[in-house]
Amino acid sequence: MSPLGSALGLGLVLLVQSCASSMAGSSEKRVATGTWGGEHVGLSVTETGAHIEFDCAHGDIGQPLALDSAGKLSVDGVFVREHGGPVIEGQEEKKPARYTGKVDGKTMTLDVTLTDSREKIGAFTLTYRASPRIVKCL
Repeated sequence: MSPLGSALGLGLVLLVQSCASSMAGSSEKRVATGTWGGEHVGLSVTETGAHIEFDCAHGDIGQPLALDSAGKLSVDGVFVREHGGPVIEGQEEKKPARYTGKVDGKTMTLDVTLTDSREKIGAFTLTYRASPRIVKCL
């Protein structure tokens, strides 16, 4: 084979590999969309992120909940403590939080930690399509 043919063949192989890896990246595993519920927690997952309700708190994640090959997730979001009584507009104090965990079938373990203070909010177990069991502040 001529040097030009070898170069074209190598270029074609590299192009095919590049396209294959691009396609593989677009089919990353994600947490199933819908409701995940458990004791003191409820998670609503969409294609673009999630909203979380806790007893007397809530949180948001503004990115897809991607899973690695072992079913683990680790995403940044916010956490907001709630209180009884009326909420004054702009009074909410959003804290940066890290949401980590693992999905195994229809069960998810989820740890929530405030990133600025390293305060651990809690560890939760959720089940896909289960109703959350939450007590809100009055």
